[in-house]
Amino acid sequence: MSLLAENYPLPAEGTPQNISILGATGSIGLNTLDLISHHKSRFSVDALTANENAKLLAEQAKRFNAKFAVVADDSAYKELRDALSGTGIETAAGVSGLVEAAERPVDCVIASIVGTAGLEPTLSAVKKGQRIGLANKECLVCAGELFMNEVEKCDATLLPVDSEHSAIFQVFDFDSPERVDKIILTASGGPFRETSLQDIQNATPEQALRHPNWRMGKKITIDSATMMNKGLELIEAFHLFPVSVDQLDVIVHPNSVIHSLVQYCDGSVLAHLGTPDMCIPIAYALSWPDRIECPVKPLNLAEIGTLNFEDVCSERFPALALCRQALQADGSGPTILNAANEIAVSAFLSKQIGFTDITRIVSSVLEVADQENMMKKASDLHEVAVIDAYGRRQAKTAVEISR
Repeated sequence: MSLLAENYPLPAEGTPQNISILGATGSIGLNTLDLISHHKSRFSVDALTANENAKLLAEQAKRFNAKFAVVADDSAYKELRDALSGTGIETAAGVSGLVEAAERPVDCVIASIVGTAGLEPTLSAVKKGQRIGLANKECLVCAGELFMNEVEKCDATLLPVDSEHSAIFQVFDFDSPERVDKIILTASGGPFRETSLQDIQNATPEQALRHPNWRMGKKITIDSATMMNKGLELIEAFHLFPVSVDQLDVIVHPNSVIHSLVQYCDGSVLAHLGTPDMCIPIAYALSWPDRIECPVKPLNLAEIGTLNFEDVCSERFPALALCRQALQADGSGPTILNAANEIAVSAFLSKQIGFTDITRIVSSVLEVADQENMMKKASDLHEVAVIDAYGRRQAKTAVEISR
């Protein structure tokens, strides 16, 4: 199944594409707006949303002449409304406001709300048959089967924004998926790729946040350090592309130049290379099926000289095996894993638990969930929310025990 609606209507040549950004004040949102600022004749902004940063959202809405601005946190609404008073920009708050922003008729919705809060608005955009640049992991990790069924049912167009999945998307033969032997996700190895196991046990949040290649938010940077991010990306790839779990592999590539590879039945391996900058996959999602110039340093292979690869050390990165285990359970394992991981990462960042406690807590929550028969499939978003809440409760209990 292709991710693309076969006859998606594209704007006439020379007509600016209208863009809505769900999660405009986060890392992906900021990069998207920066890119739009470099291509003002090609893109216009319709709706922008944020969680609670009303001040920045209002500044963005005025700078880009947005038509609609939403804060998810009701307590921040007055600040947003007052800041945009007299501008003609409509404002709203709460989940209903996020859904309204997602459903507005535009050429592309960039879905980058962090966490499960992004599920309902992104699914609302899908149900409207929108073209979506997907940067929210939880849509696929927590509700992958539900989400992709709606994408197909509603003829939505899904363009992955994660650098790895965008890379796969660009070299995957959707017309003949049976010719694909394997998808290979690349991982940088994070800050602890060469750190001794003893030192990893004593790692501090400050050390874990020093990613060697990428500039990202705190949560995803810690996930990179544990390699949980790669396991979550493996789950996403399973839902995005027509392959089995056994056809998904991960290799450590410290250079972060090759973002993913697709191996074919004839022995060919197609790789996507690029500077490690999120601007590139965002630009592809915005401009698809065209390409636009990106304000990043061009890749210079002669300067790089050598591309390095290593097998994943399972002892150093047990999170990857946990993600495979959750996916192969064929139920709500990924939802519970994701919820437990969010709680554990937050506890680590606030120095309540140690670094290696993150995966230990996630593993213990999965074990309890299996024993209590909570790994069953969710039939709708309400059940996803119930299972997610369960995983968070169990993880909070595990954190308290570990303190």
